[in-house]
Amino acid sequence: MHPQLQAIVDELDSAQARLKVLAAATAPKDWSRQPAPARWSIGECVAHLNLTSAAFLPGLNQALTGPARSNVSKRFRRDPLGWLLWRAVGPPARLRFKTAAPFIPRATAGQRELIAEFDRWQGELVACVRKAEGLPLDRLWIGSPFNRQMHYNLYSALTILPRHQHRHLWQAEQVQTALQALSSA
Repeated sequence: MHPQLQAIVDELDSAQARLKVLAAATAPKDWSRQPAPARWSIGECVAHLNLTSAAFLPGLNQALTGPARSNVSKRFRRDPLGWLLWRAVGPPARLRFKTAAPFIPRATAGQRELIAEFDRWQGELVACVRKAEGLPLDRLWIGSPFNRQMHYNLYSALTILPRHQHRHLWQAEQVQTALQALSSA
């Protein structure tokens, strides 16, 4: 596998492992507890990631179906918008963004269901990355599910997803820390 694609798979695997550690260290009652009225619970952070994966996958799959295999760059590059988004969505969260309504988790399932859904989406994302082998990812374009007016190359999209996951897993870890502090106070 191309080393940059393997790095994406590794980041997706790392996010999955990070969620497992977080879940094991979180009491079930705290999974849906918000540390403050305007902050998401751990479960809402995971539900948001599931909504994001569900929204991205159709565009990824569509972008991966059409092109023929060709000479692929030795090194893929993000386009300027993709680089900016990749940079902005990483942890720790320095910038806060208002989440578009379709990506705000309404009611969340239980811990097991959310993790099972996350695992399923991760499997599909990894399958997309594997399917991308041999494609000119920095020359294929995808529309953002967050804003249909924004487009970035497929390599950018594939690198933004795990980075976004790590951002919200970091956020969930911060929630866990805040809840522990509330419990011990």
